[in-house]
Amino acid sequence: TRNLPPGLEYLNQLDRIIIHQQVELLEAILGTETSSKYEIKNHLGQRVYFAVEENGCFDRNLCSPIRSFTIRIADNTGREVITVNRPLRCNSCWFPCFLQELEVQSPPGTIVGYVVQNWDPFLPKFTIQNESKEDVLKIIGPYATCGCFEDVEFEVKALNEMSTIGNISKYWSGFVNNVFTNTANFGIQVPVDLDVRIKAVMIGACFLIDLMFFENSLDGL
Repeated sequence: TRNLPPGLEYLNQLDRIIIHQQVELLEAILGTETSSKYEIKNHLGQRVYFAVEENGCFDRNLCSPIRSFTIRIADNTGREVITVNRPLRCNSCWFPCFLQELEVQSPPGTIVGYVVQNWDPFLPKFTIQNESKEDVLKIIGPYATCGCFEDVEFEVKALNEMSTIGNISKYWSGFVNNVFTNTANFGIQVPVDLDVRIKAVMIGACFLIDLMFFENSLDGL
């Protein structure tokens, strides 16, 4: 096997990853978006990584949710281990030439994979690719993603789209016996033996799905 990118060994034995957004008090009071911050945890609620979104206030307030972004993911020692980059793209399903795509690096500067949106008139669909842009997995979402704070599940499937091997779920308050607070969380469920590089790309997929379908869901919290 190839040597693991430094820091990704934390993902080696995980088949469940939780991404928990931190809602800033200032943002909640003023209604003005500040840089998004996240904790990435294991199934016990223990933090494995933390993440910060980098972009300008102009992007966050005027271009959301089509804005470009860079999310820097660091381990508990502060070492950056994953970088997620997404260019500015149009968010309309009527313009398939501007479908969403993001790039995941680990360590920063070394590409480990991509998340690419696939055009579909009805369902959210994405392809997970490795560093050589070879297709690895599919992600297929539900017809309706605005569930009024109900859990929403995106299925992780084999390339033939016949067998489901995992899921990416948007969880709301009350998840996992109050281990988490009342903000929104993502849960990633994948085979434990999935390549850690692809697990890192799945984390990137969560950020893209959140921005595309749930960006305004935390307004007013």
